[in-house]
Amino acid sequence: MSLRADDIHIESPRLSIRPFAASDAQDAFGCMTPSLTRFMSWEPPADRAVFDQIWQGWISTIVEGTDFTFTVRQRDSGSFMGLAGLHHVRHPSAELGIWIREDFHARGFGREAVGAVAKWASTARGIQSFTYPVAEENYPSRRIAEALGGVIADRKATPKYLSVIYRIPAQAAR
Repeated sequence: MSLRADDIHIESPRLSIRPFAASDAQDAFGCMTPSLTRFMSWEPPADRAVFDQIWQGWISTIVEGTDFTFTVRQRDSGSFMGLAGLHHVRHPSAELGIWIREDFHARGFGREAVGAVAKWASTARGIQSFTYPVAEENYPSRRIAEALGGVIADRKATPKYLSVIYRIPAQAAR
């Protein structure tokens, strides 16, 4: 099933979520800090040139339909909130990911974004379940998975931290 990136628009009560575009690069780069990525598997890009190579790769995978990096913005103001990921979409259990800019943490935006992307992926892409890897000590992110019915399916050590991998069931439209 192939969808053009321009045709994908996911909305939730407070958020507008679209595939990442070149016009999102400056907003995203400006929010990637060492404290934000403490519980991420990656580090902030060294500079804008490095980030440009990264996001250009995202555009390719979006076009190919194998991975989606979504830009999360507030519906009312259009303010950049963060990025959501839907990876390995051709695998029976696609992987979800999220980061919300630090000045908007603890307001439920991550849960809302992940829930909206999972619901879209379940209905539009037919994905039956999701994996959601998260640092064991990242309790706010773990609560996102648990709120979506996720249960711990595995644990593994990464170079930065111990992680738990949640299995989240398909999210039916309500």
